Amino acid sequence: MLGVGLGGFVDGILLHQLLQWHHMLTSTDSDNIGIRYYPDTTVHGLEINTVWDGVFHTFTWVMVLLGLALLYSRVQQSRGRVWTSRALWGWVLVGWGVFNLVEGVVDHHILGIHHVRSGDNQISWDLGFLALGALLVMGGWLLQRGATFKDTASASVGSSRTRS
Repeated sequence: MLGVGLGGFVDGILLHQLLQWHHMLTSTDSDNIGIRYYPDTTVHGLEINTVWDGVFHTFTWVMVLLGLALLYSRVQQSRGRVWTSRALWGWVLVGWGVFNLVEGVVDHHILGIHHVRSGDNQISWDLGFLALGALLVMGGWLLQRGATFKDTASASVGSSRTRS
């Protein structure tokens, strides 16, 4: 969940805000579900797209909060068992990749409400987004696969016994 949220923030901040390649509803003139078109070239259209970008960012923020809650719960339940950062960052990359794959398939291909970059080569941009998602999932899975942990509880128990 943490990776889904962080990946969504990268998408929203980089593609929606900084590069302004798209917003949530910028391709609804050619979507597959009949949503009214809100072009980002008009004030009203940009306002509606900004609201839906905010809904998207709210979702990603909730995913980060849930991911942090799960991480905190995991740490609390396994006191003394410290995982290497490979596990955390590997799963974050997997989550980011899953975000790209789901968002890419649903929003770009099934619903067609926006594309990574609209225009002549939009299918190439959309497929590249999916390829990046697949690479993130595979790379993250491989990274976390080699993760080890250190059991600090047994070391602290042993040291407290020697002090008594």
